[in-house]
Amino acid sequence: MHTEFRSAILPRELRSLVLFDHKAFAEYPSDWFGPLHWQLYQPWWLILDGRKVGCCAFEHHVDFRGNAPNDNQTPARKGSLYIASTAILPDCRGCGLGTLFKSWQISYARLHGFTRIVTNTRKSNKPMIRLNQKLGFRIIRTLPNYYFDPSEATVVMELRLNS
Repeated sequence: MHTEFRSAILPRELRSLVLFDHKAFAEYPSDWFGPLHWQLYQPWWLILDGRKVGCCAFEHHVDFRGNAPNDNQTPARKGSLYIASTAILPDCRGCGLGTLFKSWQISYARLHGFTRIVTNTRKSNKPMIRLNQKLGFRIIRTLPNYYFDPSEATVVMELRLNS
């Protein structure tokens, strides 16, 4: 089994990212990133034996924005890596790829000198919340009505990294 983490090439892979997001978050179409979203972030692929099974989106030196997900204003925060999205294809979940991807994200943050990681997820996404907690993230706040269709709170989590 060969695993690779590769930066997505924009704009060439923009369509692939959008389609992947639709597959990964099929149950929540309102959460899909469109082309403009992907261009705001630094996207990465998780590739297993030549197949794209995961993707994530980073934003460097910003904090989580506390308003609606379609508001693209993110407050600057030096040393903070915002993970805007982490996705694993549904047929690949439950076999440790989420843990592998999150562990790689933490290594990426350390390697690039970040002192903090911040991310958020739907309150009902208990597997992601538990995975983040297993890796040392802690809940710092919950914001009601962040997501829509269906309306739901978001859980904001952070991981402080040793310098």
